[in-house]
Amino acid sequence: MLSGLAAALAASGCAAAWLLPAGPGRDAGVVALLVGTAVLCLVAAVPGPVASEGDDLAWLLPVVLAPVGVLGGGPVTALVLRLADREEPGSSGPGQFEQAAAVLRGGAWIGVFERAGIVASLLGGWPEGIAVVLGLKGLGRYSELKGGDQPGGAGGGVAERFIIGTFSSVLWAAASAGALVGLVG
Repeated sequence: MLSGLAAALAASGCAAAWLLPAGPGRDAGVVALLVGTAVLCLVAAVPGPVASEGDDLAWLLPVVLAPVGVLGGGPVTALVLRLADREEPGSSGPGQFEQAAAVLRGGAWIGVFERAGIVASLLGGWPEGIAVVLGLKGLGRYSELKGGDQPGGAGGGVAERFIIGTFSSVLWAAASAGALVGLVG
């Protein structure tokens, strides 16, 4: 019962975080997403699967949690990057990570595919797939990462934004897949 409610909270928070315009509604969606997923992870830590084969939750949890693992990481990663980019009070203009975002275009969509590959790899029992996904992402972003260090390049923040965004995205996908495995077993 608790896992079903937490899954519904995580899914509704994920939908709100993706669909609502920036503001208090979207922030509330991110909080709901984080709380719902945290409860699911705690329930998954209890020994033994919560849902057994033939149970309604056994089919509902993967249907809800796989998209939360893939789509939910976007708002969470954006929140982490926003926290990392906080400027000193009284400063004006975009922060270092906001400037780096102009160089790393398409990051939100790349993150969706990255998390989909990681969730699929872990649920498929092939954790080595994480290395393949991250290797492809690193190779694809190499020119932007290299260009940030060149004179006249994007400057500081590009590599840091890439690393922080990748880590938060990968950790979210792995935690979501781990919770799903722990819940359904």
